Amino acid sequence: MNGFADHGLDDSAFGEKAGGFRENIRTFDAFPKTKPTYTRRTSTGGYTTLILIFVSFFLSLSEFLRWYRGHETHLFSVEKGVSHQMQINLDIVVPMNCRDLHVNVQDASGDRILAGEMLSKDPTKWAHWVDASGTHRLAEAKYVKEEEEDTHVGHVLGEVGGKRKKKFKKTPWQGRGAGAGRSCRIYGSLEGNKVQGDFHITARGHGYMELGEHLDHGTFNFSHIINELSFGPLYPSLLNPLDRTYATTDDHFYKYQYYLSVVPTIYTRSPSPPPTADPDHNTPLPPNYSNRNTIITNQYAATSQSHPVNERTIPGIFFKFDIEPILLTVREEREGFLWLMVRVVNVVSGVLVGGGWCYQLAGWGTEVLGRGRRGRGGGEGMLNGRVYHEEGDDE
Repeated sequence: MNGFADHGLDDSAFGEKAGGFRENIRTFDAFPKTKPTYTRRTSTGGYTTLILIFVSFFLSLSEFLRWYRGHETHLFSVEKGVSHQMQINLDIVVPMNCRDLHVNVQDASGDRILAGEMLSKDPTKWAHWVDASGTHRLAEAKYVKEEEEDTHVGHVLGEVGGKRKKKFKKTPWQGRGAGAGRSCRIYGSLEGNKVQGDFHITARGHGYMELGEHLDHGTFNFSHIINELSFGPLYPSLLNPLDRTYATTDDHFYKYQYYLSVVPTIYTRSPSPPPTADPDHNTPLPPNYSNRNTIITNQYAATSQSHPVNERTIPGIFFKFDIEPILLTVREEREGFLWLMVRVVNVVSGVLVGGGWCYQLAGWGTEVLGRGRRGRGGGEGMLNGRVYHEEGDDE
């Protein structure tokens, strides 16, 4: 009647075609499609899509930056390398004449080093150092963050860059004004035994007995500014706990006591940092070993106990240090690029799926609220599904 039979057609020509692998595999399609004629685009959906794209981009960028920066791992182990020497770097200013100060180092093995003969002493002006930028008292809160930065691999390797400065800064010209030459800058590096010990700065004739040497007590002033105190290779750009700190007193008999815990430390970006000793020759690596990705050094924690003393006690500045028998390896690691791609895919897919659910729930909620409002405030009539009845129709 409609001409199907004339053209050899029947109802099967308008259904799904049967047979064939490509047709049968459609049964497993987990992504069913909707014809464009059954979809409707709205401005609300467009705004939602833009928001989801922005959120996905922001989170993906955050994942990339996190991957690029990497993360740090801290590994503590027993130090297996055997090393006998350790370099001590000191730069300190004391408001006393250089000829009136003695510096000595003594360790647990009983060795005494006349550090005053190995370190340099320059007359200087106290005001040149105490007013310098960044000079602060020990453990001042605003400098704690700056010290913490120097414990991160990226910052340490960036500051050092595989190179180290072997010399201290020159003593500034003191001029001829008041205070010139009344202070002493003691600086330099010296080698000591890698064992527990202490080094101290005392007045001439006090501390170790020296024949015919005695200094008037009224000239004692052990206020001081520590520009540098480190163990191992000299890296002036790295900030240690006592660097750029100062302490002052008006008492002539005053004892400054610092307790230091020194921890051998390796900063590295390499997945397999070098050992602390050469296994073939059973000899330690140089203590100043460093390259572009690895630095071997020492860090320390410091505490202070300072107080006035009587005339029977030796005044001065005393540093007691202890070498911890552990090795701290701080390694900066970065995951593979495939790990990053998996993270980005998870983030984007999660945002799109979660955003789609939220959009659908919002649409359903809007529709339900709209129905309730129409049901409560709509007029009566055929257009809203209600029939108007006149009085008496039910009789």
